[in-house]
Amino acid sequence: MGTRLLSKMRKEIVGGKDLEKPGAVNLQERNLPGCEIVRLDNRQHLSGLKPEMSGTLCSWFLHFAKRSALSVSRNQQHRLYYRCCCSPHRLVTWPKRTRLSSSSSHSGSDLGPGSVPGAQRHSSTSQDPDFQLTPAQINGILRTNEQAVSIPEFDGRGLSAVLKFESNQLPANTPNEDRRSAATCLQTKGMMFGVFDGHGGYACAQAVSERLLYYVAVALMSQGSLEEVEDAIETLRPVPPILQWYKHHNDYNFRESASLYLEHLRVFWQELLESEEHGEGMSPRDALDYAFRRLDEDISLEAQVPLDSGLMRNTALQVAFAGSTACVAHVDTEGVHVANTGDCRAVLGAQEEDGSWTALPLSRDHNALNTAELDRVRSQHPRSERRTVVTDERLLGILMPLRAFGDMRFKWSRELQQSVLESGCDLESLNIYQYTPPNYLTPPYLEAAPELAYHRLRPQDRFLILASDGLWDMLGSQEAVRLVAEHLTGVHLQAPLSARERQMNLGQMHSLLLQRRARAVPAIDPNSATHLIRHALGTNEYGEVEQERLSAMLALPEDLARMYRDDITVTIVYFNSNLIKPRDA
Repeated sequence: MGTRLLSKMRKEIVGGKDLEKPGAVNLQERNLPGCEIVRLDNRQHLSGLKPEMSGTLCSWFLHFAKRSALSVSRNQQHRLYYRCCCSPHRLVTWPKRTRLSSSSSHSGSDLGPGSVPGAQRHSSTSQDPDFQLTPAQINGILRTNEQAVSIPEFDGRGLSAVLKFESNQLPANTPNEDRRSAATCLQTKGMMFGVFDGHGGYACAQAVSERLLYYVAVALMSQGSLEEVEDAIETLRPVPPILQWYKHHNDYNFRESASLYLEHLRVFWQELLESEEHGEGMSPRDALDYAFRRLDEDISLEAQVPLDSGLMRNTALQVAFAGSTACVAHVDTEGVHVANTGDCRAVLGAQEEDGSWTALPLSRDHNALNTAELDRVRSQHPRSERRTVVTDERLLGILMPLRAFGDMRFKWSRELQQSVLESGCDLESLNIYQYTPPNYLTPPYLEAAPELAYHRLRPQDRFLILASDGLWDMLGSQEAVRLVAEHLTGVHLQAPLSARERQMNLGQMHSLLLQRRARAVPAIDPNSATHLIRHALGTNEYGEVEQERLSAMLALPEDLARMYRDDITVTIVYFNSNLIKPRDA
């Protein structure tokens, strides 16, 4: 399908309107032009410590898990409402997803990126799982997906504001619905990092993680650079690489859709070339804003137009009817731009002159607990819908995040949904179900437009934490910054006694001493993202990582794990403080 025809069809479907400013493709994994890949292996460090465990917590955990599972089965009259009474997290009415349909390119043994090997995860509650994992088993599970990358201070094009980054993922769903991305811009300055939290399956998060950074990178490029790329494709010459990716060996891509993604990326840069205003390229803020909006439009378009193969068509439908939140940071020597859609979060850690650490939020969660976001959503619909747009802290009583990619069930009209879903596809094999959310009167109810933030880097700014809500459900922002700071410096931060603490009795003082002693235990994880995940899952009321608690959380069977924790993805970006000048310099 030619790029000009794609552009014409896009304008017809979108309604001929342009965005406020000018979305992406995976050029990798198929030797397509415009990509370099740096592929990194994880590091396994297994401890030889012997477990010391009692069965009290494990027995309680299993007993409670079985009761909860029974509650699910009693309410599971239709797959559509699976987990609606148990999961406190994102969706209450999506069906449980196991994997993409058999028509996808993934083999039957592939559990998806970040999934824990089957030998370490139980698949059923029909028999009692063994919660007593050894320290070596715990470390093996926690470190399966960890990644650590050091960045050269000078790469031949300029200085880098990023010293290194560390990342990790721990799934609760099978397959994992979270994704992550990291890349260096090769035609412009800076690096980009993204965390993507999928729901209703992993298809949308997978596509967005592959494509979004390309859309941003293209929007940043000057007209001259875009002309060079276009001319190289027209004349069949090698295309200048756009991004250098940093991939974990467990990451994979939608290879069957790579040609489609490239076509749409090309349409995007052709439209930028036709624009008289593009010139030297967009600012990072404008590029992030436009890329988010444009990619979501392309996801919508691809589910509506005829495609070259049934496999490509199936993937486009799965991407469009699943959903994903996204938090992306662009980092250069000037500062950090963050674009956020949904409830992933970006938090910056700064060390003040007195040695204390401050958590500076660079994003806001887009959910019903955010009053401004709730007002924004309600203001887009008639007053008669004020009580039904968000009910039980969920959009139309179903969806927790109030912004997301995909989720066309909350964006298309009833008529368009019916037309697309009745076009001859085997929806059951794709895990797509025809139903309309309650009180669906004035769509769209959902959008992918990001909320943008900028922070000019200061010498005291040390690192940035990007994480999906699976981490933030268990750790506060300040606590996460403290843990990373202690891991970075090796200094365990102990606040002075408050006035209330000075009035403690002997028992309370003993508890405080236990808590402080637990915090003084040295970190056992070289990777700071793993360190955060370990503490998020295993910390008790004294601040101590409890082996029994951690073991129970990691050994939960696949069909129970999602009831007690979410997929967790963490990326920590460390700044090169030596390159950051004081503001008055």
